[in-house]
Amino acid sequence: MQKITVLGATGSIGVSALSVVSQHPDRFKIFALSCNVRVAELAIQCKQFKPSFAVVSDTSMAIELKELIKASSPETIVLEGADGLGKVASDQSVDTVIAAIVGSAGLLPTLKAAKAGKKILLANKEVLVMAGSLLMNAVNSSNGVLLPIDSEHNAIFQCLPHDYACSKESGINKILLTASGGPFRTRDLNSMSTITIDEACSHPNWKMGKKISVDSATMMNKGLELIEACWLFSLTPDQIEVVVHPQSVVHSMVEYLDGSILAQLGNPDMRTPIAHALAWPQRISSGVNSLDIISAMRLDFESPNLKKFPCLSLAIKAAKAGGSAPITLNAANEIAVDAFLNKEIMFSEIAEIVALTLKKATLTNPDSLEAIQICDKKSREMTLKLISEYSKKQHYTVRHLIFLQELKWTCS
Repeated sequence: MQKITVLGATGSIGVSALSVVSQHPDRFKIFALSCNVRVAELAIQCKQFKPSFAVVSDTSMAIELKELIKASSPETIVLEGADGLGKVASDQSVDTVIAAIVGSAGLLPTLKAAKAGKKILLANKEVLVMAGSLLMNAVNSSNGVLLPIDSEHNAIFQCLPHDYACSKESGINKILLTASGGPFRTRDLNSMSTITIDEACSHPNWKMGKKISVDSATMMNKGLELIEACWLFSLTPDQIEVVVHPQSVVHSMVEYLDGSILAQLGNPDMRTPIAHALAWPQRISSGVNSLDIISAMRLDFESPNLKKFPCLSLAIKAAKAGGSAPITLNAANEIAVDAFLNKEIMFSEIAEIVALTLKKATLTNPDSLEAIQICDKKSREMTLKLISEYSKKQHYTVRHLIFLQELKWTCS
């Protein structure tokens, strides 16, 4: 029986993971669940899965959750904050940790799981973007296991030799990292500044949270995935080619030196990579319908438009620069996306602000958790200052454009 902690249980990845777990009660037992703010949803999950622990953000939420589950799951112990996350990620009873907390908040508990030698199913790409060397060293030192459950990285993993160590020894030429192109792949470049929040959060193929939906819309998500792939598979940025594939059927490909290209195909549903990683090296049912290869078979591929999606270009440059550049990139992007979702900046200004932050930041080589956290904090402070300046200069323009766009949609 595999005992599992799900970090970020109420998000889209967490919900998908619990869907797979519920289909195999003879194989999996939920040890702990965590959430950020969706306490009511976590209470429902506690009622169903009866975890030993549940973790929430703060004391007020802990009190609320205890009240909600006192009858339905009285045996569940409620913890809070970073200490609570660290405990359920590293507890000796835990076999597997699903790291699905969005953004930099997932760094510390994932590192604790790695140092404790857990099997980690990684959905949080920001952990590797910020602290790739630290995490990989921790996994290797503790004899832990790190399996990607992003659909693209899981696809790459499935297409690599089972004894893969590095690209040179395995005869790999390059990785073809697929991207849907998001909701604005065919949108006119001149209209990108008028994009609304609802438009940016409406992905054509995947159901995701707001932050990752915006990242997909800017294609920053693909840039972060490129950096993640470098760490997971010991590659350089030049060995990874981003390919836009709007159908999201081919989840990524590996090109070998002999001219062969291996691809992993499937319906766009996160339960497939999650089920693969949970059961690896075996296979189990995910609950996802098999791909109807006859009716689904129009597969288009194209190069990304870096002029339309400058965030992808910024991420590639940060990956090549190395050092603190990916940390600054991620921090600036998180702050800028949050500002967009709060109607403080326009969609097109996300990339501008990230670029300015990277330009102003000093490139360093942080080699410890403390140094990484300092770099992250400074980058966030710098980005917030830039956004404040943007808001002062363009307050009227931004609000006016958003108002006009929303009025257009209301009246159409």
